[in-house]
Amino acid sequence: MARLAVADGTTHMACTPHIVPGMYLNETENITRSVRSLERALQRANIPLALFVGADVHIAPDLPELLALGKVPTLNRSRYFLFEPPHHVLPPRLEELAVRLMSAGFVPILTHPERMTWARTNYDVIERLNTAGCMIQVTADSIIGAFGRTALYYSEKLIDEGRVDIIASDTHGAVRRRPGLSQAVAAAVKRCGEDEVYNMVVKRPGDILANRPLEPVGKTAVPKTSARQSARFSSLGRWLKGGSA
Repeated sequence: MARLAVADGTTHMACTPHIVPGMYLNETENITRSVRSLERALQRANIPLALFVGADVHIAPDLPELLALGKVPTLNRSRYFLFEPPHHVLPPRLEELAVRLMSAGFVPILTHPERMTWARTNYDVIERLNTAGCMIQVTADSIIGAFGRTALYYSEKLIDEGRVDIIASDTHGAVRRRPGLSQAVAAAVKRCGEDEVYNMVVKRPGDILANRPLEPVGKTAVPKTSARQSARFSSLGRWLKGGSA
């Protein structure tokens, strides 16, 4: 997976295994230990990929406390963390939990809302979470249609509305859900332009890992109706090779 990511132009990657109560009982300690072990293996193999500790954190009532205690990792020990609701059921008081997390000093990054089946009937919840201060991350494969027509539709809708902060590989294996951003980058550039896609895959991820203060781009989103027609760029390699995350 690391070789595939590097070959596609990625230089930095956050390792974000799932944390799901009762299923994936990961914590900061064991994730950090595993990432450091992988770092040593990459160094021995001369694979130039910088790794950072994180987790894809499923919602739980005590999540603010677990983050404050350091038992659940943020992204590279920053204020930012990946925040994943259930895929098929909109949980009660999700917005209340997000507000509690932000009040505690953390910034939730809502992961792949375009793939949540409840988005079809509750898209307004995604809008309100974004306006309240949650950042939005979409999956690269959604943008190229690999997760089906519905995920493609909502990924394009979120991009066109100016709500997407980050495009991430969300890679899971070397065969299925392989690492790579370049195809999604090319597709996204056609919708919102090279500069904004650079922000999505290089600048904002770098700022997050450095714990720099950021506001969600969609907090005051205005639909970008003409982005698809007006943006046409091709010079991707000069910056994709230089530091996509």
